[in-house]
Amino acid sequence: MTRYTEIKEQLLVNQKTWLITGCAGFIGSNLLETLLLLNQKVVGLDNFATGHQHNLDEVQGQVSAQQWSNFSFIEGDIRNLEDCTKAVGTTENSVDYILHQAALGSVPRSIADPILTNSANITGFLNMLVAAKEAKVSSFVYAASSSTYGDHPALPKVEENIGKPLSPYAVTKYVNELYAEVFNKTYGLNATGLRYFNVFGKRQDPDGAYAAVIPKWTAAMIDDQDVFVNGDGETSRDFCFVENAVQANILAATAEESGKNQVYNVALGDRTSLNTLFDSLKTALKANGVNYQKSPAYRDFRAGDVRHSQADISKAKNMIGFEPEFKIQQGIDKAMPWYIDFLSK
Repeated sequence: MTRYTEIKEQLLVNQKTWLITGCAGFIGSNLLETLLLLNQKVVGLDNFATGHQHNLDEVQGQVSAQQWSNFSFIEGDIRNLEDCTKAVGTTENSVDYILHQAALGSVPRSIADPILTNSANITGFLNMLVAAKEAKVSSFVYAASSSTYGDHPALPKVEENIGKPLSPYAVTKYVNELYAEVFNKTYGLNATGLRYFNVFGKRQDPDGAYAAVIPKWTAAMIDDQDVFVNGDGETSRDFCFVENAVQANILAATAEESGKNQVYNVALGDRTSLNTLFDSLKTALKANGVNYQKSPAYRDFRAGDVRHSQADISKAKNMIGFEPEFKIQQGIDKAMPWYIDFLSK
């Protein structure tokens, strides 16, 4: 039995209260669905800046009425300390675990508007740390980022070896890690960071200028539009299916003391080029009745991007029992019916 299976069995008979910030977003709504299916109580905080009501509606359709009644939603902004404090609760009646997913993602967005990215990702993060510290929450898990590795050339990426940031977004996520470490040493707050590597899956928004590559390309293929590749297509990433990221959050939140106050890579420990990804998406679409015939259109490399990214996940495996259940093709195959259904509406 894996540790994740063991923890899920324990949670089914031992109800805890979780706070998910950014609960209407991509990863947040997947966390919400999993925790409600495990009969947990969940408080959700979101301002709908990048999250969507339809994500919450979809989760409601995936759980029972009793499970949905365990969910309390607060429309609020992490940049407002009062909203954070309300969501966390008081010392006498606080949530047990915080899964902090709320942030403004995207390297290009941060280059276009570094002040907005800073306010959400640093000021908002600090507010959440303060609220968690004041309420004496037992565990604070936050979404870190592989962008923290910056210009460090070594592969695979090991948590202790980082380079200089290549974008304002990367700066904000590194500052999160510094603040988390300081709050642990100064106030005793248990804060654990998860450096996500290109997470993908259902409810990842295919619309907008800053859409991630998998939903953006999938949407283009379904509409028989051109797929644009930044660079020569040999840029590679460690793509991680969202259910692997959900596993990492739950394991980190419930970890033994020795596994807390760490930073972990959350990925597969593998590397896929954009050209290979393009072929994988075509294959999955064809299996679902969509036959895309065009070749990719190549253009200039994008500012702030790293050339290659691959994680070493041995630390997460050894310290919290992380065992990714889905390889990239399995994740694409599982997510594709959702993309097709969503984009046909």
